[in-house]
Amino acid sequence: MIELVDSHCHVDFTELAQDFENITQRMETNNVKRALCVSVNLTAWPNLIQFVEQHDNLWGSVGVHPDYENEVEPTVEDLVERSHHPKVVAIGETGLDYFRLQGDLDWQRERFRVHIRAARLAKLPLIIHTRSASEDTLKIMREEGADEFGGVMHCFTESLAVAEASITLGFYISLSGIVTFKNATDLQAVAQAVPLERLLIETDSPYLAPAPFRGKRNDPSLVRHVAEKVAELRGISFEAVAEATTHNFYQLFSKAQRP
Repeated sequence: MIELVDSHCHVDFTELAQDFENITQRMETNNVKRALCVSVNLTAWPNLIQFVEQHDNLWGSVGVHPDYENEVEPTVEDLVERSHHPKVVAIGETGLDYFRLQGDLDWQRERFRVHIRAARLAKLPLIIHTRSASEDTLKIMREEGADEFGGVMHCFTESLAVAEASITLGFYISLSGIVTFKNATDLQAVAQAVPLERLLIETDSPYLAPAPFRGKRNDPSLVRHVAEKVAELRGISFEAVAEATTHNFYQLFSKAQRP
């Protein structure tokens, strides 16, 4: 039986949450059995976890996105305490983003370190966002010992060298709908080269809908198109990609019990 998992989405956002009954039906049609609803700030986290509690096909995370500048900074203790919730299976998303924000970003780097330290204490994997900041991202991962527990480089758009360095640190590479875009040739080469046992798939919905839905609202049901593109690029069956990426999801997010 084909089973897909969307390893990164934001279905707690109002536009998706209000339509989640229909989204769930489309997920079932496309064999998308589960999804990980990823935290972007602590202000909205109570609503996220309440939403996740209401749906058997969802898990959650806890963290503060690097793009959220004017937030109360999370502490290690706060993240660890929230991670004890039975449906929280990861810390993040966290990381560095030098594309959207510029200037003195010491606060962003310190926030990233806090998340890594929390993941170590919580014994949970990290969900890492990195954009135009791969050198510093990898540097901090090494300095803070992120290889002790691993995680995922989500919505990966960096080079193969960055992918390989991340894998060396025990991280998985997650591909989003970007891999289906015609101009994403460099990323498609990464999708072909990364070992299948280190790949995950995601939507990052409501953003980045895959072709042929590019520019429209995304949701977890469309992760199937990411898997199909990866299969095409690698010259293997869709079923092989579905089996591998689902196995990888449960291998990494071990707190998420496979039904």
